[in-house]
Formats: sequence, structure tokens, C-alpha cells
Amino acid sequence: MTVEHAGVEPRLDEVADGVFAYVQPDGGWCLNNAGLIVSGRHAALVDTAATEARTRALRGAVLAAAQAPPRVVVNTHAHGDHTFGNFVFPEAVVVGHERTREEMATVGLHLTGLWPEVSWGAVEVVLPDITYRDRMTLHIGGTTAELLHPGPAHTTNDTVVWLPRERVLFTGDLVMSGVTPFCPMGSVAGSLRALAVLRSLGAHTVIPGHGPVRGPEVLDAAEGYLQLVRRLAREGTAAGITPLQAARAADLGPYGEWVDAERLVPNLHRAYAEERGQAVGDPADMPALFAEMVEFHGGRPVCQA
Repeated sequence: MTVEHAGVEPRLDEVADGVFAYVQPDGGWCLNNAGLIVSGRHAALVDTAATEARTRALRGAVLAAAQAPPRVVVNTHAHGDHTFGNFVFPEAVVVGHERTREEMATVGLHLTGLWPEVSWGAVEVVLPDITYRDRMTLHIGGTTAELLHPGPAHTTNDTVVWLPRERVLFTGDLVMSGVTPFCPMGSVAGSLRALAVLRSLGAHTVIPGHGPVRGPEVLDAAEGYLQLVRRLAREGTAAGITPLQAARAADLGPYGEWVDAERLVPNLHRAYAEERGQAVGDPADMPALFAEMVEFHGGRPVCQA
């Protein structure tokens, strides 16, 4: 089964011994990355994909690289582009943060209703079998993987997967590469704190939730964007203008070339709320924020899943 975007097929590239990045170009809405860790006959998968077809393509790539299907699937957060394909790996135990399980159970297949034109296939919600709160260690054959929850960032339930020997970091959507961050369901301030934690690990290779694999410089790029959002929110609240007005007036500089730049609007809403004292990770009115982002964009963003 072939799945591609703009003529570019997903790639499974080995970035360290037994560590693979599965990258789906161009990294826009619902075109997420996944990861594979292989040690002997043992394998673990980091995230799945949004649609049945895309996850079956991922499964084919995984089985070509590993001696057996993965025994573990780690979900880095609850969003459907990273979790809807769990059902394609029935042999695996699914692991995630405790709030990932809660959010998946509450939200269900809501994402499919935002883009009904997408061929989602027979996706279903398969919840994590094992959950953790702060950190957890997985032993995949001879490879050690540390699961860390750095606090509210992209969402309230993010997990990063750190391989200390290989110096490889799977960030989930806490970090994206050439793709605009999205944190209205998490925190701008929390994302900046989480980036400091990730930087302290000393990764050589960073596999982001969307976009190409990079080195640690991708953490700096994400920090630069979020600092800009925070500054725009401070200036906007001082001037008495709305997040939408601030977004329309903003000069994003190089960040304006990133994929899905319209996410500035909901990001500013979260930053405004934090400027006004809202607690980190407090729930947001996502339908209203999505509608305002659509207004800013001039139409619903395209999902190529």
C-alpha cells in the first residue's frame, strides 16, 4: 500500500543503531512522524498515524525493518494523528501518560469530524493499557528508553521518549521541525519550560512530532517562535487588541514560512490567557479557537492525511 503527499512517500530512516524515524512529508495537519526502536527480536513503536491506510503503510515499513511486530506502542499524547492507528498493532501493549488515556476516552474520534473529507478508514480508539505519571523506563531488548512527562506543553499529557545511550530524543508534538507549534490545549509558558528540560538531556538527534529529523538546534527554533508568541501576547494585551487582531498585525519573520502558520491565532489565545493569570493547562474552548483560526486563514486548513 502506497501513501504519499505531493509525490513524496513516507520514509523510515535509521538515525542510530536500531533507532528509526518514520517521517511523513510535509508534516502539516495530521501528517505526523512515528519512531521505531529495534533490539534483536524486540521492537517498540513511538506513535502510530491518523488514518488506517497511513498506519498500515507504517506497519509494512516496521515489519520490513524489525524481526517481529512491536511489543509496545508508546503514544506521545492523545491526539488522533498519533493514536488512531493503535488498532493496527494488536500484538502491542499501548503505553501513555495517565491523562493521555483520559483524554482519548473523552474525545474519541472527534478529529475525524474536523475533516470529514479525509479517508480515515476503520480507525478506532484503543486506549493505553499501561499509564504513568512522571517518568517510566522501558527495556526494549538491550535498549533503554526513558519516558518523561515534562508538564503541560503541546497538551497536558505529553510524553517524550529519550534514548540516553543513542542520544536520540522523540519529542512528540512538543517540538515540530519547520512546522508551526500548536499549544492551545497545553501552555506557551509550559512549552518553554519543557524545552529547557529537553535541552538538558543533550540529544544529538531529535525526531519531532512533525517535520524533518534535526539536531538540537530545532529546540532553539521552537523556543524562538514561542518567545515571539509570548511577546505578541504581552504587546496585544497592553494595547487592548484581541488575539485575532494581534495575529493579523504580526510579522512572523522566518516563522511565517513554517507549515500551518495559521496556528498563531490559537497559540496567541493561550498566551493571552496566561498573561491574564489563567493557570497553565486550563481547558480552552477549542471549537471557538478553531473557528477563529479558520477565519484568519480564510478557510479551513487543508488536512492531507
